[in-house]
Amino acid sequence: MNKNAFLFFLCIYPFLWCIPADSSELPVRVGSKKFTENVLVGEITTLRLRQEGVPAIHRKQLGGTRVLWSALLNGDIDVYPEYTGTITHEILAGKGLEEENDIKKALSQLGIRMKRPFGFNNTYAIGMKRKTAQRLGITKISDLKKFPELKFGFTNEFMYRQDGWPNLQMHYQLPQKDVRGLDHDLAYRGIDEESIHVMDLYSTDAEIEYYELVTLKDDLHAFPDYNAVLLYREDIADRWPEAVKIMSQLEGKIPESKMIQMNVQAKINKVPEKQVAASFLAKEFGVHSDVYIESITKRIFQRTCEHLFLVIISLSGAIILSIPLGIAAAKAQRIGQGILGVVGIIQTIPSLALLVFMIPLLGIGGPPAIMALFLYSLLPIVRNTYTGIRSIPSDMIETAQALGLSPFARLRLVELPLASRSILAGIKTSAVINVGFATLGALIGSGGYGQPILTGIRLDDMGLILQGAIPAAVMAIMVQGFFDLAERYFVSKGLRIEAEKQ
Repeated sequence: MNKNAFLFFLCIYPFLWCIPADSSELPVRVGSKKFTENVLVGEITTLRLRQEGVPAIHRKQLGGTRVLWSALLNGDIDVYPEYTGTITHEILAGKGLEEENDIKKALSQLGIRMKRPFGFNNTYAIGMKRKTAQRLGITKISDLKKFPELKFGFTNEFMYRQDGWPNLQMHYQLPQKDVRGLDHDLAYRGIDEESIHVMDLYSTDAEIEYYELVTLKDDLHAFPDYNAVLLYREDIADRWPEAVKIMSQLEGKIPESKMIQMNVQAKINKVPEKQVAASFLAKEFGVHSDVYIESITKRIFQRTCEHLFLVIISLSGAIILSIPLGIAAAKAQRIGQGILGVVGIIQTIPSLALLVFMIPLLGIGGPPAIMALFLYSLLPIVRNTYTGIRSIPSDMIETAQALGLSPFARLRLVELPLASRSILAGIKTSAVINVGFATLGALIGSGGYGQPILTGIRLDDMGLILQGAIPAAVMAIMVQGFFDLAERYFVSKGLRIEAEKQ
């Protein structure tokens, strides 16, 4: 394999999973949510499967409950760690399920199985700074009713879950109005800086002691148990029957104290999650695994390839479609406003919402991210193409007609060259936006520069954040420079001089 072929393979390698394959050859795909404990349990599950000879990959920090659950139902992942309280109050909400057998029966009707608990209960809790709680005399959640001025900061998912803030507010009749949604890791920083006073906790969080927080007593029992379990697809038994037996080995093996200790190692002591998982399995099963930690250079190179893949594919598709749409909008007044209106509406859809909308259609990973990026790239190119053609002086069009040029020849020889500067400006705008927006694709497992940014936020590691943020900024600048050079090639010198005079 020559050097160019090797580089091409390395760039597309992270996306080869998108290509349909014989399901019997697929490895076990383990997913995990975007918080440290769930990633750790995912690493433990993945590594244990590999130790017993079952090929497995870990698609980590994919997002919240709904993303993982949809991915499991759609077959984009095979197994992921979940919590019994989340299953009963969020995934199977409204069914009134409490007993383990009833939960398993309801899940089996959807083609999903549930293993027995790992051994720890990571329930929701409400926390405050210890010094603030002591100063106000707050020891239990019901005490919060006396202090309506307190600022609450809850995770975005907790804000809208049936077992989250709506349930807590109704259960305790809390009067607070200043309640905002935050990323869980950012909420810890907010409470440490006292920009918020109360936040939701996971009872096994390492940060509880680190930030000197106190857990308020749930005196009216608003929160159920959240025992950690594995949810997996029934068809795993057909592909890898031994995988189900191996996962059973983890049942009851992780007590709460051990889980807290592992969270501290990963989150506070900055030990790589793979290494924490390997150490746990070595102590528990006596099996040692070599853990490979990528170098920064290789990691950035891989993320660059992934990011370029997302940007190039989505932007190329947008260019191919947008220019004809812009021409059609300029030529046909009846449909022109409709075209501009549709692409404008797409642009108003929040970026995260657009990514989530793609999951039921395309699953997780590269394809939904590319489609979302493609849709977000349409408006600048369509509008600039429309504006460029509509701005051509009428006397030039009349001259072309007088010369006997056909409509197609007039478009190719006169209108598009005159509009080229405007069209390229639209492409350049889309490209720069695309580079930035592509970082959000990491939330659904598409990789790219968003991966180290998400991990850095989760681990409160500025170095990791910069490993994604700085290359993304550099790529945006390079993309803009590339199209500045392209303008010299595609736009006539006369048009460039005229533009500079203006």
